[in-house]
Amino acid sequence: QVQLVESGGGLVQPGGSLRLSCAASGSIFNIYTMGWYRQAPGKQRELVAAITSGGNRNYADSVKGRFTISRDNAKNTVYLQMNSLKPEDTAVYYCNADIRILTMALLNYWGQGTHVTVSS
Repeated sequence: QVQLVESGGGLVQPGGSLRLSCAASGSIFNIYTMGWYRQAPGKQRELVAAITSGGNRNYADSVKGRFTISRDNAKNTVYLQMNSLKPEDTAVYYCNADIRILTMALLNYWGQGTHVTVSS
């Protein structure tokens, strides 16, 4: 049906930058809100940032001013530019999207996750 495939994670030093990408593919009619969540070891999954199809954005307080979410609707892709990374940003980052598929059902999808490690 639909797949969300993330890329761009890795190991980075404190203060560094990474850019995550998430591409949606499959039986897509329309994509609404897309977002990034993260889950650190021993913690609950939390919203990092989200963007609507119209471009409205919201961010977790912990990443405001450092992370930027954007999307390319033509490519069904959402990005997360992460700057000034801190060790506490270390987590598995998951892409999430509300997608109306070709049967007109509106469903929520998750990517497989990509690891981000911030360490010297």
